[in-house]
Amino acid sequence: MTEQLTADDWIKEGLKALAKNGFTALKADPLAKAMGVSRGSFYWHFADLGAFHAAILKRWRDIAAEQIIADVEATGDEPLKALLRRSFGARLDLERAVRNWAAFDAAAQGAVRAIDRRRIDYIETLLATRGLAPAMAQARAQILYWTFLGFALSGAPVPPARLQGLLDEILTMVSA
Repeated sequence: MTEQLTADDWIKEGLKALAKNGFTALKADPLAKAMGVSRGSFYWHFADLGAFHAAILKRWRDIAAEQIIADVEATGDEPLKALLRRSFGARLDLERAVRNWAAFDAAAQGAVRAIDRRRIDYIETLLATRGLAPAMAQARAQILYWTFLGFALSGAPVPPARLQGLLDEILTMVSA
C-alpha cells in the first residue's frame, strides 16, 4: 500500500475482520498484515487497542442504528415497512460478531445495550405514529425487536419470497 492510511481505513478493516473472524481478530498485527503495512500506522491513529475498539464500537453504532434510521426516513416508503425490509434483508454477520464480543467485553456490552435501546425507541415511535397507544407501542416494539434478534442470531438464510411473506405477517401482527 503506497497511500497513507487513515483512522477510517483501520476502522473499516477492523469491521471486516470482526464480521469475518470475530472480536479476537481486532489486533494491530494481523490487521496491519492484512493491510500490507507496519503496525506503527495503527499506533499513529490509535493510542492503544482500547481506543481502536472504542472507535469500532462507535462506528458499529452509527452503521447499525443511525445510518439505518436515516435511510429508512429518506426512502419515502412507509417507515415501518422500510425498516423491516432493511433489517431483515441485511447481512447480519457484524451484528452477530458484536453481540458475541459483548459476552466477553464490558465496553461492547455497553454498546449493544445502547443500540438495543435506540432501536426499540425508534420502533416504538414508528408504532405510535401508526396510532398505537403508548403502552401497546412499547410492548409491540419490544416483541418486534426480539423477533429481529432471534432472526439475526439464528444466521439461517431465508429465501427472498419466503422472507417477504414473513415480513408481511410481522407487519400485520404488530399493527393490528
